[in-house]
Amino acid sequence: MGEERIERVFKFKFPTCTTGQDYELEIPLKIPHDGCIKELTHRLISAFKLPCYVEDDLQKALEIAVKRWTLEFHDDRSERLIKAAQSGDLDVDEVIKNWEKLYKEKTTAYAEPIGTTDEELFAAAYHRLVHSPSLETILQAEHEFGRAVTEVVRMRDTEFEKLTQKQTDEVKVAVETLEAGSTERSINEMLGRHFEEQSLLQGHWGSRVDALKLEQRRQYRNWIMRLLEEQQTSMLPTPVNSPIVQMPPLRATLGDFGDRNDKGAADFPQLEESFTIHLGSQMKQMHNIRIMTGDVFDFCKTKHGDSGMDPTPQRLQTALGLYSNDLCGLVLLTDNHVASYSGITKELCSICQMTTEFHFPSFDEQLEKLRDDVKDVVTWRQAHQREGSDPQAKKSTGSKSLQIGDVFITRHSNLAQVHVIFHMVVQDSLRSGEINSRHPAILGLRNILKTACSNDVTTLTIPVLLVHEMSGDMTVAWCTKRAELVFKCVKGFMIEMASWGGAELKNLQFLVPKGMSEEVFGTLATMLPSIFRVSNPLVFKATDTLQTPKK
Repeated sequence: MGEERIERVFKFKFPTCTTGQDYELEIPLKIPHDGCIKELTHRLISAFKLPCYVEDDLQKALEIAVKRWTLEFHDDRSERLIKAAQSGDLDVDEVIKNWEKLYKEKTTAYAEPIGTTDEELFAAAYHRLVHSPSLETILQAEHEFGRAVTEVVRMRDTEFEKLTQKQTDEVKVAVETLEAGSTERSINEMLGRHFEEQSLLQGHWGSRVDALKLEQRRQYRNWIMRLLEEQQTSMLPTPVNSPIVQMPPLRATLGDFGDRNDKGAADFPQLEESFTIHLGSQMKQMHNIRIMTGDVFDFCKTKHGDSGMDPTPQRLQTALGLYSNDLCGLVLLTDNHVASYSGITKELCSICQMTTEFHFPSFDEQLEKLRDDVKDVVTWRQAHQREGSDPQAKKSTGSKSLQIGDVFITRHSNLAQVHVIFHMVVQDSLRSGEINSRHPAILGLRNILKTACSNDVTTLTIPVLLVHEMSGDMTVAWCTKRAELVFKCVKGFMIEMASWGGAELKNLQFLVPKGMSEEVFGTLATMLPSIFRVSNPLVFKATDTLQTPKK
């Protein structure tokens, strides 16, 4: 329940310098007033375009009026409470309960004890086991679970392809025989039947995949807790081939997996340059800077070997850093729709669906929660937009969806090389348009860096051109200018980051889209150390050494 308030009308008269005529100002005020009187004075002068010579008198009058009305408000309120207590109308028990509630909510000594949650227990158990000899067995178990989900997803995709091809052939035949007996009504009925068949098939396979992932999640978490308990009982480090760490058999028989290659997966980056830099004026901090070419989803896809039996080496690093102070982050450029059915978010959702998420809510669940949070954010933004007086700000904040530079975050444990993905909203205009250091996308990068260093993200990958794919209108001059802007802004943000506190950004990776020529990549790689001012070691030759004179 909000605090009781009353409204008073503040009146202020002031004369003009030319005519001597008195003007009267009437302002409604909420009492008690929580704001700053000086700030309120400036807002009134700016809103009503008052002359500057009334500032001191207006501020003094406001202070006197607010002080008098606040005192009267508390006196009246206290008088009513005293009379209610004397007459017996005041519920003393309700007052005591309210005070007890406030003490429990605000004072640690009186707060209810909060035990460790199941999520915290599982996180502690997993973190302890991955830093023990059981790490390889855990990775093998996760890999086997991932293969099972991947096989079911591929079976689903195959069924959809067969159904789509069958329906396409039926529509083609119906259109060709339109004059020989088929009618538009029959074709529309056929299309309706096709839609129903696809919906049923999608529901069937969706339920099957969800059921498998829920069963895997339950088995995996129970196995982790049992494994930790057995290790603590034995008080000995568990070898990798110990019988007590054998995985329970999967309850879903999926047949022979066979050899599989991710033919659709992109190759890892081929062009890259690395540098070590020191930033800061007095307390210098060392950072590793790398520029590379590649696809943004190379950091997300978990690749299987030819035998399908060995997890990728990237999963080892991801598992070790999952519950640590060295998290890995990735900046993903997306549109303003928080949904998994379109754009680059759809591709990420497909990658996440190939394996089970054992530690966090699934990607779809996180997006569903984000959609609800976006509504609150837009409401808050529109409320503050109405309070402002800048027409340009009103125009930019009047949207009912996310805007350029807005960022939302998802957490992952089943991707190849990242734990946190920063989804930054951009538009197609960034591909060819000119931007400056005050562009919302650049300010979005600043917010990402600030969030990263405040939440133990020590490795961050940023698309240096603020695009994920090359296009024909991206000239050499455009690429050079865009990269220079991003380099300089990120450098400034990193220097500013030192005063923010939190974790130190140890590794910063600039990702260049695939398809860039070696000459342009070389230009960007040469520009990087010149902007960040890489400190090269001094090399002394043998002839430069001092020689001791002979006696």
